[in-house]
Amino acid sequence: MLCCWVPFHSPLSSSTCKLSASTFHTPPFSFRHNKISCMDFGGSDSNGREYKTADEMWNEQTGDLSKKNVWYRQGVSYWEGVNATVDGVLGGFSHVNEPDISCSDDFLKIILSERFSSHVKTQPLVVLDCGSGIGRVTKNLLIRYFNEVDLLEPVSHFLEAARETLTSGDYTNSDMHKAVNFYCVPLQDFTPDIGRYDVIWIQWCIGHLTDDDFITFFKRAKVGLKPGGLFVLKENIARSGFVLDNEDRSVTRSDKYFRELFSRCGLHVYKAKDQKGFPDELFAVKMYALTTEIPKKVHHTRSKTKSNRPR
Repeated sequence: MLCCWVPFHSPLSSSTCKLSASTFHTPPFSFRHNKISCMDFGGSDSNGREYKTADEMWNEQTGDLSKKNVWYRQGVSYWEGVNATVDGVLGGFSHVNEPDISCSDDFLKIILSERFSSHVKTQPLVVLDCGSGIGRVTKNLLIRYFNEVDLLEPVSHFLEAARETLTSGDYTNSDMHKAVNFYCVPLQDFTPDIGRYDVIWIQWCIGHLTDDDFITFFKRAKVGLKPGGLFVLKENIARSGFVLDNEDRSVTRSDKYFRELFSRCGLHVYKAKDQKGFPDELFAVKMYALTTEIPKKVHHTRSKTKSNRPR
């Protein structure tokens, strides 16, 4: 996973910091933006500029192909200047690594027990780590639960650092859990192999995609899921609307904004969980487990024995 804490002043807080990640290169898709209802809400940028709607912001930032090329080019340039270390990708906040992994671990264990317990012993579990960066999430979390991990990262010196770590003796002594493929490709240009993944994990990188590229990515990535597979998205959450970071070219969206985009992607929220243990001055972080099918409703009924028991 690639992530960085980039401090800036925001109208949400006098000392807001944000987590973000990188997915870059010029996308081949249309730059025309479809209006989404939550986009009627306003937002702001890291310089205090106010936008009446998200459409206004996107049209200004990426309203034609030339602007969109600049958006992604400036984003990758920012990350190319970051050291390939945990402290580097976390912007000096390496102490958040432990609560991040711990909370993700709890969330992942619930998902695996509910969705994959029946066939976990009969076929290998495979995951794609999107915005993998130096492999922080892969080596601390994903490789412990999945038999095969593929890493997707567009910043070459981050990916090489991940490859060096994950192909060392500490991670190659077992054929049961290993990193297999290292893709130096931006998220918006990537199409997975059909039916390869049980889970596609996307952490702190989707903020670099425009809304159109967000939607087209998830629609393409669906083909990479096995039957019953799902996406896990972990990302910063704005209190309302959005916040644009002018430095690393990323957007922090609100929960409602995300859910509108999920709907446009044909995805459904299977589970959601808030990150705990982060400093208060940072953006909230939320995890979403997303499925292509509508989650089944669970009907809770009271036990007759308990309800009829005398007080």
